[in-house]
Amino acid sequence: MTGYGGAEQMAGDWQIAIELSAVNRKQTDIVVHLPSSLGALESDLKKQIGKQVLRGRVTARISVESANSGSNEINLDENLAKQYLSLVQSLAKDSGQEIQVSGADLLRVPGVFTFETSTPPADELQKDLSQVLGEGLKALLAMQDAEGAHLKEDLEQRLKFVEQELEVIATSSPQVVERYRKALHQRLKEAGLEIDLNDDRLLREIGLFADRCDISEEITRACSHIKQFRSYMESDDAVGRSLDFLCQELNREINTIGSKANDAEIAQHVVETKTELEKIREQVQNIQ
Repeated sequence: MTGYGGAEQMAGDWQIAIELSAVNRKQTDIVVHLPSSLGALESDLKKQIGKQVLRGRVTARISVESANSGSNEINLDENLAKQYLSLVQSLAKDSGQEIQVSGADLLRVPGVFTFETSTPPADELQKDLSQVLGEGLKALLAMQDAEGAHLKEDLEQRLKFVEQELEVIATSSPQVVERYRKALHQRLKEAGLEIDLNDDRLLREIGLFADRCDISEEITRACSHIKQFRSYMESDDAVGRSLDFLCQELNREINTIGSKANDAEIAQHVVETKTELEKIREQVQNIQ
């Protein structure tokens, strides 16, 4: 699920700031950006995030700045500067032209001047970083909870639509056999075969057809999946993968209903139901 969270805290002379952003993704992907001197803490920070966020891509940007300007240093690589000046003088001598080098020229030479901000050892900031990250995660999860509430409302409306379609299909199902009986008798009549409606051969054929197109079990299982779906939505646990599985099972039952019913009217409702199920499944991909 999408979301954003941030937190700041002073740790002695150091200002720690953390920004967390999350976007939808089926699997879990955690990326942590932090100063190179604190690289040893990356694994622990990822684990802390992973305990709270079980799905989606989470990017954490961590900065550590000193409140004491004296911790910032500008370093000069004298050997590199001397090499540069020596090469310029050699070039001027070989070309017979006067070449002057200014301080601004030296500033543009990579590596001659470097700006460094010292940071404390990783173990000194580990506890404070964990605390700030915890606050940032609270803000992130609060935003995701708000999004989850809207998502739950949307899913509930779509589930109601699926239930309504299943009710229509269940009501139409008993009429399928009767329509088949009339169609079969009409075809026999048009073929010049007069067969009594109570003929054993006709009744046997209709009975076999009724068995083949019986979808009562599939409807019962589909309704059970919807009930379980709602139960998961009320849970405080991570249910994204469970809901995804139920979507697959619902789709399987609807497909079976479409193939067994052998009826154009029911087929139309099956198509509409599958379209809504696909929308539900797309939304479920965003749930932890």
